[in-house]
Amino acid sequence: MTGTPEPFTADDHRARMERAARAADEAGLAGVLVAPGPDLVWLTGYAPPAATERLTLLVLAAGQDPVLVVPTLEAPDAERAVGAPALKLRDWTDGKDPYSATAPLLDASGRYGVSDNAWALHLLGLQKELPGTSYVSLSEGLPMLRAVKDSAELERLAAAGAAADATYEEILKVAFAGRRESDVAGDLADLLRHFGHEQVDFTVVGSGPNGASPHHEAGSRVIEHGDTVVLDFGGLKHGYGSDTSRTVHVGEPDAEEQRVHDIVRAAQQAACEAVRPGIACQDVDRVARAHITEAGYGDRFIHRTGHGIGVTTHEPPYMIEGEEQPLVPGMCFSVEPGIYLPGRFGVRIEDIVTVTEDGGRRLNETPREMAVVN
Repeated sequence: MTGTPEPFTADDHRARMERAARAADEAGLAGVLVAPGPDLVWLTGYAPPAATERLTLLVLAAGQDPVLVVPTLEAPDAERAVGAPALKLRDWTDGKDPYSATAPLLDASGRYGVSDNAWALHLLGLQKELPGTSYVSLSEGLPMLRAVKDSAELERLAAAGAAADATYEEILKVAFAGRRESDVAGDLADLLRHFGHEQVDFTVVGSGPNGASPHHEAGSRVIEHGDTVVLDFGGLKHGYGSDTSRTVHVGEPDAEEQRVHDIVRAAQQAACEAVRPGIACQDVDRVARAHITEAGYGDRFIHRTGHGIGVTTHEPPYMIEGEEQPLVPGMCFSVEPGIYLPGRFGVRIEDIVTVTEDGGRRLNETPREMAVVN
């Protein structure tokens, strides 16, 4: 995809809100309560100007119109949101009780799904007003709400993946040896923005022994000739996420470094090839883990194989043992096995994969062989 994608419409947001209300009803919930954050943006297109202690809450329930409760002073911004024509606004003024204003919209004995980032302050306020209500987090009650992407969302994810690929191709041209990890991390961030990311979420640069820590924060360590370097970077482009990992080597790798990299690459390839509709999320993890375990490094693969991606860079579904959710066409997630040898080095290879009608398709296409850098 080139250029800027067509913007989402009020009809797109209406369909999402209807889907959420329907999913809640099917899950035995009275409805969905959505606070400011990625769920609210995805459902309505509305992002409040800043974090605020004032209650803002979208109320969705089957059989009733969507209602967005907002502070009066922020109502004009809410009215300009793309999804505003698909919902009703109910505003409340400072000095009034926002929970009593919201209570009539809720079933006094209902169980509601609540967005994970809702403030405890507001949830407790609602519970005090309506003591017969109960709540469950959306990640528990409706974990697949945003998991299946439509064609417009897949187009944005593909564009984000292509931008991350372009970033990787360019980072291979910079000097590594003699520079700090934070310098290379800064290059990655600049390149992601250059290739269209409006938000950079992470730039992991783990050199030498730091590569054995999967979420190492790039620091002041000076990268040396002979280092293995784990690169893991991503963010948002057109509101949708990228996340890719490659492991490079400063100069030629030794035999063990190459062998470990080959094991991870084969495990990642096998897991990607296993993706198809109907298998459980945990099966993707099992394929990658079995390959690494058979090679003798099972205890050094210390994280899940993958996570979903969409309007956030980490979201359900998760490729992890115990997750029996079947894969469905339109799901997008990372496949990122790794091996980590404490005090020595680490290796991780990651692509975003989307489930198709008959298999899986990678959204990252850069070479997975260990690149040699200077």
